[in-house]
Amino acid sequence: MNLILYFICSYFIGNILSAHILAKLLHKGQIHEMGSGNPGARNAGRVYGKKAFVFTFLGDALKGGIVVIIGRLLDFSDIEQLIGVTLALIGHIKPILFKLKGGKGVSTFIGGVITFEPLLVIPIILAFLVTYPFTKSFTISGLGSLCILPIIIYYLHDSVSSMWMFIILTLVLISAHMNDLLARRKA
Repeated sequence: MNLILYFICSYFIGNILSAHILAKLLHKGQIHEMGSGNPGARNAGRVYGKKAFVFTFLGDALKGGIVVIIGRLLDFSDIEQLIGVTLALIGHIKPILFKLKGGKGVSTFIGGVITFEPLLVIPIILAFLVTYPFTKSFTISGLGSLCILPIIIYYLHDSVSSMWMFIILTLVLISAHMNDLLARRKA
């Protein structure tokens, strides 16, 4: 029963959109109706400035981290924690509280996976730095740098199950960006 409640709560933690909270605190309208309409860090930064980007990024990353911390406090397995992060990510991308119109999930993903395994910071940064000069795109380099994580987690944890959960987690994140990636390809 605790595990089911954990999974439900993970999804609803994902529904807490930091950009929406920021817009309410600033009394500056609905983030869904401004800029790109995306309630994520990049749009919050465009609409409200650099501090808003940082607040939104950290707030959304905190959601992924909190899910892992709660899972550890409840002594859930690595796989159960990763399912929780996946549900938080889905909750951010498709929040039922906001008519399924959420963000792209990068901040929540990063917060969850780095809390799960802090050593992942190094390969994420290195892969980004290696790919960015070739792509000149934060989105493509960022997503590309995350694609190596399943292999790295396999070696760090010696776990095929964790590797597969990272593959699923990464695919959920990439699917949220597919329309943007396809639009870039056509341009």
